[in-house]
Amino acid sequence: MEQLENIKSDLIREIDERVEDKILEPSNAQLLRKLIGKAENINEAISIAQMGTIFRQTGFHYDIRLEKTRDIKYFKKNETLSFHVNDDAPTHKLIIGDNYDALQNLLIEYRGRVDVIYFDPPYGKDSMGEFAMTNYTNGLSRDNLLSMLYPRLLLAKRLLSPNGVIFCSIDDRNQAYIKCLFDEVFSEKGFLFCLPRITKKSGKTTPTIQKNHDYVLGYTISPDIVFDTLERDLSSFTEEDEYVNERGKYKLTQTLDYDSLSYSAGMDYPLEYEGKTYYPGGSKAEWEKRQAGDHRSSDWTWRWQKDAVKWGFENGLIVLKGNRLYTKTYSKCRKKTGVNELDFSDRGKAYTTLSYIDNEYSNDNGKKELDRIFPNSDGIFKNPKPSALVRKLIKMACDKKDAVILDFFAGSGTTLQAVAQLNSEDGGQRQSILCQINEKTGENPNGIAYDVTAERSKRICTGTGYHGEADFPWCNDNKPYNENLDVYEMESVHDSETVEGKTVIDVIDETLYGKEPFTSLQDKIEWVCENFVATEQKIMED
Repeated sequence: MEQLENIKSDLIREIDERVEDKILEPSNAQLLRKLIGKAENINEAISIAQMGTIFRQTGFHYDIRLEKTRDIKYFKKNETLSFHVNDDAPTHKLIIGDNYDALQNLLIEYRGRVDVIYFDPPYGKDSMGEFAMTNYTNGLSRDNLLSMLYPRLLLAKRLLSPNGVIFCSIDDRNQAYIKCLFDEVFSEKGFLFCLPRITKKSGKTTPTIQKNHDYVLGYTISPDIVFDTLERDLSSFTEEDEYVNERGKYKLTQTLDYDSLSYSAGMDYPLEYEGKTYYPGGSKAEWEKRQAGDHRSSDWTWRWQKDAVKWGFENGLIVLKGNRLYTKTYSKCRKKTGVNELDFSDRGKAYTTLSYIDNEYSNDNGKKELDRIFPNSDGIFKNPKPSALVRKLIKMACDKKDAVILDFFAGSGTTLQAVAQLNSEDGGQRQSILCQINEKTGENPNGIAYDVTAERSKRICTGTGYHGEADFPWCNDNKPYNENLDVYEMESVHDSETVEGKTVIDVIDETLYGKEPFTSLQDKIEWVCENFVATEQKIMED
């Protein structure tokens, strides 16, 4: 029952935070703590905690619906779909089944260990498996979308590492609602960005406005998160001086005076250089008018204070060009803000909210990519995300070469391909974990997880499909990634099953959860009781 108690503690802590933020009344919080403490399973605890969400305070209301079952859900390895081709390469995981069950099982081994989560949830009427059909009648309205995502986000949050980041792709119709849901689960303090992502360059003619982008939401649980930077374009740094070995080449693009800064008389002073006096803006007459009080709210001033200018001249950072004074912009350093010192730390270019509007991140590019793995892929999977999108998000958020990346709406398997390509580029040992329901369609008679997610992974990792296919176009331009895949299926057993060989203790394989095989039956019983909900009482009775 350890997992259940951990979840309860987390939920109670979040209730306390809502009280501190004045979202929840202390008297209501006291009742919720008591009810959570008495909850018999994770579903019950989450449902009780949801009663204290900000949505009920603000009028943004949706109903949460959770399944009730005495069945224990567990991993069972699919030996037929799993493959191991390289002892030195990472082993990815594909979990076939309801991602709610998968996330609960992943908590046993991966609680606090996942560095990056990316997922792209369904936005409309999509099959979500048995859980969804039971609770949503297979119609994913917005109310059902929020209800379905809420408990999954609670579990995903507990999987994140202390500096972990979670990304969610979402369309413009649902973005506002999903952001509110993320604000509830991760708090507004955890919000990083809502950036546009190009979906297509062109589209159908419309009498209103063509829609060419959706969004990626980013959240974290760490206030100290630091993102990677883009490589800078150094082609404009062409000038050299005596400091070139230390400071690198420089360019002259910034004048020492600006007219777009808030006016300050203290920064509007005459400056002596090589026997000549200079004024911000270049005019003594205009300077005198400003000094007399005739100036705009934003008007000509120097960018640096007098002592900084003196330091700049002494250290060769200021130069005369034409009749203007410029500060040198070096490739390897810059002046520290508010301090007369040079900063030699990495000056890569920061990502922006416009970093994902290039066509390589579009659905069109994602389809072209999938077409090279599955020729004419239209029928088997609609609107795949391009691996370039996921790859760039991972690189931006996490510099660990042994990072764990989770996608619990794996779809066609884009995330595994993105992770494998990153590993091939820098020799990393990143591991991806995919969760995908095995929805069966006319085009995917064995189910999407079998026919698309697993099949794609097999083709890009080994160069051949499960049936020996090796003539797909992707192989013409790429070498197989030579990485491994373990495929698990979500299975269930009733907690009161007593038939020998079919009890909870018999069917659960601890090695699929990162454990060495137990040598003691009592040790295994204790481990199962600690980690699988609703097992302890029945096992002890037996």
